[in-house]
Amino acid sequence: MRLTQGQKDAETIFSDNPVDVARSWQDQGADYLHVVDLDGAFEGAPKNLGIVEQIIKQVKIPIEFGGGLRTTQTIKMVLDLGIDRVIIGTKAIDSPSWVNELCTTFPGRIAVGIDAKNGKVAVKGWTSVCEWTAMSFAREIEKASPCAIIYTDISKDGMLQGPNISSLQELFMTVKTPVIASGGISSLKDVEALSKLPIAGMIIGKALYTGHIKLSEAKQVCNSHT
Repeated sequence: MRLTQGQKDAETIFSDNPVDVARSWQDQGADYLHVVDLDGAFEGAPKNLGIVEQIIKQVKIPIEFGGGLRTTQTIKMVLDLGIDRVIIGTKAIDSPSWVNELCTTFPGRIAVGIDAKNGKVAVKGWTSVCEWTAMSFAREIEKASPCAIIYTDISKDGMLQGPNISSLQELFMTVKTPVIASGGISSLKDVEALSKLPIAGMIIGKALYTGHIKLSEAKQVCNSHT
């Protein structure tokens, strides 16, 4: 399932079998699998860990997982399942010191998602916006030494209109933490533009499911700029 601009009532279901979808992306050459429990993001605790376990058993590529991860116990449980790294969102805003503890306890396995809406950080499944600006929060959370910052411009997410290059460039000037770009990547031209930036990776969602981008071609573009 995919949302448009993070709106729960603007969902599109592309498949009712996430395990088959995960296997398919692996077979097509995905280097990493990005899995989000949307139910968990809205409700504050993971709701689909049974499916996540099935995915882990069926694919060999690394998996990052997010959605409703708001306690240390839950994060340990998810990592113990075999997830490579987890993505912390809402709770990172509420308690940066907690993220610092996580990064110390699980080094290299904690990524922080910064979801921006009009320059401010959105939380709770993107249903509300807090007072932190995306850039000021990035500076604050970098102190915890997360393995990556996953930056999503919500206004671009699911719209197939291209990523927010200017915001990404500002982020690169703000932090030294590896940045993964997400949201709005809708064409090979977008992939090429991002490949020229100092990003650690990019997350492509809706464009792969609609066929706007073929994974094999996107990888070729990325490899040509490495």
